[in-house]
Amino acid sequence: MEGSFQADIDAIQRIDAVSRILNVVCRVTGMGFAAVARVTEQRWICCAVRDEIQFGLKPGGELKVETTICHEIRQSHKAVVIDHVAEDQTFCGHHTPAMYGFQSYISVPIILADGTFFGTLCAIDPRPARLNNPETIETFKLFAELIGSHLDAVDRLAQSEASLLDERQSSELREQFIAVLGHDLRNPLASIAAGARLIGKKTTPEAVTEIADLMQASVNRMSRLIDNILDFARGRLGGGLSLERTTNEPLQPILEQVIAELHSGNSARTIEASFDIRNPVYCDVQRIGQLFSNLLGNAIAHGAPDMPVRVRAATYGSSFELSVANSGEPISPAAMERLFQPFYRGQDRASLQGLGLGLFIASEIAKAHGGTMEVDSNAEETRFTFQMPTALR
Repeated sequence: MEGSFQADIDAIQRIDAVSRILNVVCRVTGMGFAAVARVTEQRWICCAVRDEIQFGLKPGGELKVETTICHEIRQSHKAVVIDHVAEDQTFCGHHTPAMYGFQSYISVPIILADGTFFGTLCAIDPRPARLNNPETIETFKLFAELIGSHLDAVDRLAQSEASLLDERQSSELREQFIAVLGHDLRNPLASIAAGARLIGKKTTPEAVTEIADLMQASVNRMSRLIDNILDFARGRLGGGLSLERTTNEPLQPILEQVIAELHSGNSARTIEASFDIRNPVYCDVQRIGQLFSNLLGNAIAHGAPDMPVRVRAATYGSSFELSVANSGEPISPAAMERLFQPFYRGQDRASLQGLGLGLFIASEIAKAHGGTMEVDSNAEETRFTFQMPTALR
């Protein structure tokens, strides 16, 4: 069943008064079947029922909407009351009573606060009944209004809970953002400030060059942090990641450039790279470079320092695959569940540098390209693998 209709059934089932209403309807009218139905242009769905005549419907059961009188009530928003079908000039020849075998019938519309038609409160019986009187009709209308009011209250409660959850999540993100941003930008700024002080002193040209390289590495790291922040902000504001896809720009040079940049700031680490990109890849080359930079930076930060980081990029038929692997402690199952969430770095890695946005942004770039991002982590290695089609599907 479609999710929205199951939600309607669940909403009616959560209203305790409905079962009592259906019980009162049957006792007051003497009729053997009463139900609350969700009625749309295409569907008639039973949401709650009291069945003393073995009509056979249960919550979730359906009738063909065009075979019901409720179909006409949906269009007119007016109640239909029949004491005795055989004696009723309007309905004695109607197909619905003949199809379902009833002689008495009453149905009133359930209207929500915004004027939306939800469905009907209806009752039938194979015997005639005295229904067409002000007391019975007003009772049904009152019950229908009560059900509509409960549905509105349920909807308002659900919206309030969703808003509260969204606000709580946004508040947590803001707190994490401020705390992590303050920590992670302060470190490279401190390195640049220290370098500037050292250059201001009398020192050798070789030392100046070395200090300048370290300062440049800090600038590059700050630039990557800011890029990730901007991309995250665009995503939160609904703009999404922008792509400029082409097949004219080769991928390998940007991947080699990323390796060179990260290795310059981590010269003690070994990066082993293998490229076999034989087919053009329809992608945003700069974005793929950003994805790769985030994966490689993550591997360098978290991998065993005495073991190489292994990179492989290749095309296989109509697919492009990029993988980055490192040795070291495997990722815990708890951390794996939140690995691609923003600002998540894990308790065991809280002291390591990085906003906790790198893997999130990488996964968003993968999705924007119609690709996938997978991770496999065990005692031997942790490997992130990005795959995408080489051409637009």
